Amino acid sequence: MNDADENWMRVALDAARRAEVLGEVPIGACIVDEDGGLIAIGFNQTITTVDPTAHAEIVALRTAAAIIGNYRLTGTTVYTTIEPCAMCAGALVNARVDRLVYGAHDERFGGVHTHFGIGTGEELNHRIEVVSGILADECRSMMQNFFRERRK
Repeated sequence: MNDADENWMRVALDAARRAEVLGEVPIGACIVDEDGGLIAIGFNQTITTVDPTAHAEIVALRTAAAIIGNYRLTGTTVYTTIEPCAMCAGALVNARVDRLVYGAHDERFGGVHTHFGIGTGEELNHRIEVVSGILADECRSMMQNFFRERRK
């Protein structure tokens, strides 16, 4: 972990708060270029957009690809508050993202470390450098509080 990772994870956490305000599961993501410049921010919008693929990472990838003008996002780092699901992890591989930094593991749906190993296994043509646990307690707490409130 470095200071930049923590700073960018705070940007992702801010995006997650935007999702929460909309009643969405509070997951946020941002994409940074190799020079440390912000390209895109995304947050969960599945309910708002009636789109099951509108996860934070996918929203950020779509935005970044449109800005760059290329679906290949080589040289980028994706920061996301929760371990990406299988769909999002696969999209990161297809986008050729260099690095993934996430906050908390997702015991139910995590597709990178918790289940499947998407993005890190030898069987795929592209592997992603993965760093986990950045501001994990804060990321996990946001999710736990959200679901605790929904169960009331």
